[in-house]
Amino acid sequence: MTVTSLSIDLPSTVFSALRKAPQEFLLEMRLAAAIKWYELGEISQSKAAEIAGVSRAELLQAFARYRVDFMQCTVEELVEDLANAE
Repeated sequence: MTVTSLSIDLPSTVFSALRKAPQEFLLEMRLAAAIKWYELGEISQSKAAEIAGVSRAELLQAFARYRVDFMQCTVEELVEDLANAE
């Protein structure tokens, strides 16, 4: 897997405002972005877990913490998926 490093500049005050060290802030920011993109339907759970750098189980726990529904499909999509599974 190819990895790309990114760099962002943030005021040092953001870390104290959130009571997080820079590395902890970075991990939380990756998780928050991945969860939001999942919530918007832009990425799958597995891609969200990859972006956040966590396992699917840890991602599901984070969904609960962020109060995001882990099921992002309509009833019609679920019925179609179940029909295709048979």
